[in-house]
Amino acid sequence: MNLYPTPRRLALAAVLAAAGALAACDRPADAAKAEPSRPVSTTQVRFAPAAAPRTLVGVVRARIESNLGFRVTGKIAERLVDRGAVVKAGQPLATLDRTDWTLQLQQAQSALASAQAARDQAVAERGRITSLRGRGWSTNSDFDRANATADQAISAYDQAAKAVTLAQNTLSYATLVADADGVVTATLGEPGQVVAAGQAVISLAHADAREADVSIPETLIDKARTGTATVTLWSRPDKVYQAKLRELTPSADAATRTYPARFSIEGAGPEVDLGMTATVTLADASSVVARLPLGAILDEGHGPAVFVIDPVTRTLTSRPVTVAAYDAQDALVSKGLSDGETVVALGVHKLRAGETVRLASSAAGG
Repeated sequence: MNLYPTPRRLALAAVLAAAGALAACDRPADAAKAEPSRPVSTTQVRFAPAAAPRTLVGVVRARIESNLGFRVTGKIAERLVDRGAVVKAGQPLATLDRTDWTLQLQQAQSALASAQAARDQAVAERGRITSLRGRGWSTNSDFDRANATADQAISAYDQAAKAVTLAQNTLSYATLVADADGVVTATLGEPGQVVAAGQAVISLAHADAREADVSIPETLIDKARTGTATVTLWSRPDKVYQAKLRELTPSADAATRTYPARFSIEGAGPEVDLGMTATVTLADASSVVARLPLGAILDEGHGPAVFVIDPVTRTLTSRPVTVAAYDAQDALVSKGLSDGETVVALGVHKLRAGETVRLASSAAGG
């Protein structure tokens, strides 16, 4: 056996050694390559009221509902509108029998004509006596008598004129007119019925404003007073109206133990009809929070913080936050974040600020 290497063996050994050296040179280069971005689970920041909104169901009503009646006593001669009629301000709604009021006006006008004739005669007589007195053909007593008679006739004429005006007004009161644009919601009198002055005959809902009439349980009174309110209609659930509490009854209803309330519907148009079903949603106005998973909160002794992901570079930034409260699954963050930002939802203890990450999944956020 030949123990000495042949030239062929030496050449093979040289090739193997060179290949090993090249492999050794490649290993540090591979090791120097940057580690791939770590995948992270994320959630998007969404601020919402801390407490869940509460809903109340009611009906749409007019802000002003007037019970209209005649200003004089009489028998209804004609009712000119029915329930549901749309009327304009000044439109006649009903009339009383005018016979007596017409006679009173004619009597007052006759008295006025008589008083006018007496006044004119007395004034003329006073003028004649005054002229005679100036010539010395009349005494002072005649002048005083004529002057007093003229003054009395003038006063009687003024009273007769006022009586005519009063009779005209009384006759006009025999016609009941609408005091505003609106809708007739009830008719409480019929032809032939004798009604007293002020007795309700027509109910009119004014057309200028609409409100949601609801009943509020005592547990929601504070929310109704301090929170925000919106109104939706059962017939148009996609349309949301801003609302404002206008009226809250100070005492509870004896039967339901709830508090009747009225919410003004802002921007209500003709599509908001009386009697429609209205849903009032109450939400807290002052307390809004973002719900984040408990795994998104990092606290290393300097207070709670979260990792915010830059939307362009995908790098992490540690952001201090204020946690208003914790529940079984979420942390309620009140300060430190902006709506729409993306934060790491899980595994924050394995990350560091400035690290580049890859978005693996998104959890539902606040």
